[in-house]
Amino acid sequence: MWPEAEQTGKFLKAAEAGDGAARDQLLERHRESVKRMIELRLDRRLLQRVDASDIVQDVLLEAHRRLAGYFENPSMPFHLWLRQLAQDRIIDMHRRHRVAQRRSLDREQSLSPAWVEQSSLNLGAQLEDDQLTPAAENLRREMAELLLKAVDQLDESDHEIILMRHFEQLENQEVAELLGLTPAAAGMRHLRALRRLKDHLSPPDSSDEA
Repeated sequence: MWPEAEQTGKFLKAAEAGDGAARDQLLERHRESVKRMIELRLDRRLLQRVDASDIVQDVLLEAHRRLAGYFENPSMPFHLWLRQLAQDRIIDMHRRHRVAQRRSLDREQSLSPAWVEQSSLNLGAQLEDDQLTPAAENLRREMAELLLKAVDQLDESDHEIILMRHFEQLENQEVAELLGLTPAAAGMRHLRALRRLKDHLSPPDSSDEA
């Protein structure tokens, strides 16, 4: 989901040296990734009233203003820093619109874009077994919808790491850095989340109905 790191590094070096065109290219090449992250996490009621592209533009403008500070203290990879700016913007949007329900604001999300559906199909392929695999190919989209609902039923920590790994496509090391965990701990949390997700998808044991 996020642009390739080596090329980003080249743009960063040129931008830090004062190349304005490189700075603009650096931000522009991350536009679609930031938009996907916002579509994934913004309250779906806000998405009905607010254009995600407008929020992306605000994030990129903020990044432009703060880029010199990032060059002085690049404490994390650029795409994670940009992601944090987007996350802060989402939190601010939620606060200003005062979502009433007492629940994680990230749970009220729009999962309608085609890229989200494809991500869910990819995740489903990793989880499928004889019980979970639809018998016919034309049922795969139905499975994708069920999978998205199952993801939404996970508790906060499981929900977050599934979004990061399978929808944002962040590496384990990146997730560990964002969550303040060791890579080993992040990996274990991811495995536990996958197991719990699979449990949500598994049909009830027929023996329980006897």
